[in-house]
Amino acid sequence: MFGKRIDYAGAVGFIVFMAALPLVFGGNYLIGVLTVSVIYGIWAVSWDFMSGLTGRENFGHSLFIGVGAYTAGFLNTAFGFGGWWSLPAAMVMAMLFAVIIGLPTLRLKGPYFALAMLSGAVIMQRLMLIFWEQTGGEEGINGIEPLIRSQLGFYYFALAALVLVTALLLALARSHWGLILRAIRGDEATCQAAGINVTFYKIASLVISAAFAGAGGAIYAHYQLQVSPQLFAVVTSITIITMVYVGGMASIYGPVGGAILLVLLTELLREFGEWRLMIYSCTLILILFFVPHGLIAPTWRRFRSKLRRAQ
Repeated sequence: MFGKRIDYAGAVGFIVFMAALPLVFGGNYLIGVLTVSVIYGIWAVSWDFMSGLTGRENFGHSLFIGVGAYTAGFLNTAFGFGGWWSLPAAMVMAMLFAVIIGLPTLRLKGPYFALAMLSGAVIMQRLMLIFWEQTGGEEGINGIEPLIRSQLGFYYFALAALVLVTALLLALARSHWGLILRAIRGDEATCQAAGINVTFYKIASLVISAAFAGAGGAIYAHYQLQVSPQLFAVVTSITIITMVYVGGMASIYGPVGGAILLVLLTELLREFGEWRLMIYSCTLILILFFVPHGLIAPTWRRFRSKLRRAQ
């Protein structure tokens, strides 16, 4: 019970801190960086729910992000739908793609699922370029309307979406559902022998993961006011996976901190010019080498344990 109170206090402290940052420091640039970091947080936590809990790493998470973003772009620019309709539509389209690609690929063993998902994202990126007359090619779709005109208001909306998504996925991860997903990661064969429909749980977790990734893609599209095939790029998925590892895999809340930390770190290193990429890479290597289980979630667990012992 004491541990739960600490967790709630930590969550409230995080929300208050993130809400106060733009008010204390101000400036549209900082608000823009924070908005992007929060959206990356949605993508990271959605990846962690499926891949972190089941151990089936998805190297093509950008597929669902891009599908959600392009769905929002098409609905708004081609069909004239308001931005708020694009959020549920993006989730539905991402879920549909998850079912189509998940049914045949989640039965694969070893690294083949990761490679199949990676191939799916690459194929979609190429299709966006091939059908350039409909998709806008390399320039993508421009002229998307913002969900909220105020930049600060949009940031608070994205932050609220991140909190809601994290709370929902954390509740699922700590429920009977999450216990089964962790059991699948531990020993899939034993779960099958116990009568658990492993395929169903893996596909369902992929669909849930895709839904929130698609919603994050739609939010990103309405923030940037354009989408491009770059969203499907492999580097997008790799960036998200790195954020999850830095935050702490299978913790759900850890990837949120990892995403915000790495986005802010990227911006802070801009003043180093051409040295920025090397410093960023060396920092990541040091983090992954000395704290292989992540930085955010393990640090919070140690802090919580110390408070519990102090009590």
